[in-house]
Amino acid sequence: MGKWRRIGIIALISFGLIAVGAVFFPISMPRFELAAEVLWSPFGIPITNTMIGAWLTILVMGGIAYAATRKMRLVPHGLQNVMEAAVEMLMNFVESIAGKENGRKFFPVVATIFIFVIANAWLALFPGFMSIGLWHGNGEEQVLVPFFRGANTDVNFPLALALVSFIFVEYWGFRSHGFIRYMSKFVNVRQYFGGMGQMLRGRVRSGMGMLFSGIIDIFVGFIEMVSEMVRIMSFTFRLFGNMTAGEILIFSMMFLIPWVAAIPFYGLELFIGFVQALIFCGLTLVFLVMAVAPHEEH
Repeated sequence: MGKWRRIGIIALISFGLIAVGAVFFPISMPRFELAAEVLWSPFGIPITNTMIGAWLTILVMGGIAYAATRKMRLVPHGLQNVMEAAVEMLMNFVESIAGKENGRKFFPVVATIFIFVIANAWLALFPGFMSIGLWHGNGEEQVLVPFFRGANTDVNFPLALALVSFIFVEYWGFRSHGFIRYMSKFVNVRQYFGGMGQMLRGRVRSGMGMLFSGIIDIFVGFIEMVSEMVRIMSFTFRLFGNMTAGEILIFSMMFLIPWVAAIPFYGLELFIGFVQALIFCGLTLVFLVMAVAPHEEH
């Protein structure tokens, strides 16, 4: 069969699937809410569809871990083999950046972030997410409120992960350097007050030099403190923005050209989910390494 003939057959099948999808399985106009939809409020506590998605991810990952470790063997095979290979790759990645000793300390935090982010992203591509739910009246319009929605598309979830990353970075910083030494990275007034002392002793020239250095140290400390806070926002909106945009893209393509056209974008979302998980855990790892490194290395 010639090359052009194969291309023609594939194109004909694709157009046929699109036509069948458009005629027999029409998709309503996509409607996407940035805020997670509240499904129930037991005892006044709102339960959103992104919370259901996150809980489902925990159950799935717990089930996979149980299945992989239920019958551990010295020579692994099957799911145990796959899981051990994945853990080993993650461990090698962490140790290649943080070193052997620190790598083993940071591994639980970094690996948990990676696995949770990528599992949420990939699970949200399964059928049922954003397509099964309750219809609610909104005036004359009926609106579907889905039971399951990717947790990465709720800004609260990336924010919670960013706060976890921030807390562990500061914890390891304080633990490695001690409270006063680590805080001196943000509030360093030693040179400034040393310069003041020199000035009071009449050593104006050396005092002025130390005062100038002290002001620079105070400014650098302030910038360090601001950068720590900005990091939380950067983590949050990078993950939220990329995953939300991907979900909107898939919905839009399914509405414009049903069935076939969305398939390449599913592949793209698999890749983006992996990249976003790698970026989130990779940056957390780098900031952890910077927090425990001697200040002179900054």
